[in-house]
Amino acid sequence: VSAARHDATFRFSTVFDAGASQEAVFEGSGMRQLGELAIDGFSCTVFAFGQTGSGKTYTLMGPLAQSKDQPAAPSLLGLMQRSFACLLEQSRSCSTGLALSASYLEIYNEQVRDLLSPGPPCALPLRWSKSRGFYVENQLSVDFESLEAITDLLLQDARPRSWDSAVGHREGVMWGQSTTLTPQVPQPSACPSKQGTLCFVDLAGSERVKETGSSGELSVEANNINRSLLALGHCISLLAKPRGKRTHIPYRDSKLTRLLARSLGGSGVTLMVACISPSSRCLSETLSTLHYASRARRVTTRPLANRISREKLLQTLEEEIQVLQLENLSLRQQLSLSRVPTRSIEVPGTPPRVGAWPGWG
Repeated sequence: VSAARHDATFRFSTVFDAGASQEAVFEGSGMRQLGELAIDGFSCTVFAFGQTGSGKTYTLMGPLAQSKDQPAAPSLLGLMQRSFACLLEQSRSCSTGLALSASYLEIYNEQVRDLLSPGPPCALPLRWSKSRGFYVENQLSVDFESLEAITDLLLQDARPRSWDSAVGHREGVMWGQSTTLTPQVPQPSACPSKQGTLCFVDLAGSERVKETGSSGELSVEANNINRSLLALGHCISLLAKPRGKRTHIPYRDSKLTRLLARSLGGSGVTLMVACISPSSRCLSETLSTLHYASRARRVTTRPLANRISREKLLQTLEEEIQVLQLENLSLRQQLSLSRVPTRSIEVPGTPPRVGAWPGWG
């Protein structure tokens, strides 16, 4: 990069010029390998970073379809759709079966919203547990078996609900979205199942508030975004240091860093796509993005596959049932609904089944 005072040199795993096709980016970035790791039970994340208009959303999703009757050309599909296709192809050839599910989140003004849930968006709580790390409570997840189904489902919410048509040219500054695919490979009862994740994160524009021209409510939104990206940058800077020299990593400084904690410094595998503009007017932001990516490249993780034993799965399901029962009881009390009287019927000659789980026969 040629700057006014000196030339800056950066080294990355792969560099694509403006003429690179979507297929070349998919194959050259290692995206196919990430999908295979997710099937093997690893937590994988790819996130796009850069200023507004640099091509983050296009790289991940390609151009948005005008309508169902006018889909985007196959050659223009982004990393997400191509990954969907590869996972679906794997599911058809997997002898033990491969179940695929997806979730879709938005972080807006430090609130986590579920974009798949019907009705107006509402904030979901972000929890932490020793076994799961940070996770979104009550997040909706949907199963899918075809590329058309998952693409239609995600693209119908591709424009965030917080998006204002009056400032449409600033949409990259306004929001950040995360799409997570969960491949699960069942195994024989004696072996643990493999459950991985493949998470796509479309970060908001990295430019400073004064450069967005935002004011009032929009300025508040832009400030929240800048705080999130600064928190992410701080975590990356600390993680880039040798393990012996690292201090506490402040993942809790923002919702974004909490959700990316496992991907950045835990047991996950992460791909960062740094998007820059060729315009000389954007030189300052270009250098900022490249420095950001250069620090991220020095971060190392210790990937571990996620194996779920039958006993652990049953325990998790039982815990979820207990939580749902408590929520149901609370709602009934709030609505002042009387409990329906029940009677127990004993069938002679039928021994009781203790601890039986109908899902396993």
